[in-house]
Amino acid sequence: MDHDLISTEIEPEEELVQEEEERVSTLGHQALWVLIHMILALGSWALVILFITVVLKPESIPVMITLAMAFTVPFITGAIFTRIKQNEMASYTWLIGLIWFLIICLWILDMPTGPNQCYHCDASQKIYLTFFSPSEDSNLIDGQGRFVGTWPAMALVAYGIGSRIARRRRPSAA
Repeated sequence: MDHDLISTEIEPEEELVQEEEERVSTLGHQALWVLIHMILALGSWALVILFITVVLKPESIPVMITLAMAFTVPFITGAIFTRIKQNEMASYTWLIGLIWFLIICLWILDMPTGPNQCYHCDASQKIYLTFFSPSEDSNLIDGQGRFVGTWPAMALVAYGIGSRIARRRRPSAA
């Protein structure tokens, strides 16, 4: 009789261990897929920047056109890739874009101002002029705020949106 009690107590512990091992392997699998989707999103953005730099010459392209291309190409890439390989982790790339943008914003806010570098700017002006202004720049990171912060974050968010739309519209098995 004692033997039966011991054997029933061990089984739930073994089940808990198996469930924990499955969760750990699932977590690693999810992290790998997030990394793959992040690389695809940033790779498509890099192709946009390469195309603008080599073919179109960046001096002649308005900032808003570059922003639109930084959204459109990763959006389409996310939608196509997710249609081919359905994966729920693809839609979470927007979080990486948001985290990246917030890190760069903190870096910009921590920078000192001076002549030719957003002199007498408050925090909102620093952020606006560095990342969002279509005509002016804060010159805080040598005028590369959009390149470092806005466009890669936009690419990651767009990839996540495109993949989410593709997941929503997948054909249902009837």
